[in-house]
Amino acid sequence: MSLWSEHDLTDKVVQILTGVHCNNEVHHFGRPYISAYQIAIEMQRRFPETVTAIGKPIGGAGTGQHNSLAQYLSNELSKQIKAQGVDHPVEGAFFSNENARSVTFTGVDGDVITSSLVGTDYDMALYRLR
Repeated sequence: MSLWSEHDLTDKVVQILTGVHCNNEVHHFGRPYISAYQIAIEMQRRFPETVTAIGKPIGGAGTGQHNSLAQYLSNELSKQIKAQGVDHPVEGAFFSNENARSVTFTGVDGDVITSSLVGTDYDMALYRLR
């Protein structure tokens, strides 16, 4: 059994995405997207035992590690969405690096987490409920 299945991570991601605050529920754009960093941060807040079992840091610039929880979650979601298409409960999109200087988030402990993707050849993946 894979780590993903063992910890029922699709269900946990769906729970996290279900809880994303929507400022304008009647807008034709639909629900907001969140990044893999935000999913990882919320995973740490809601499911700390799962994050401990996975054994990866949240991620971000300056962590000194290229194998982060945010990267793991994003890679797995991408593979599943590609395989299942519209049958997957989550959809993805990209946030462009174009003219971006910094993208930061607040971790569970209040520390600033800065995206390591800004200024690279990789756009930041975003996710929301389908």
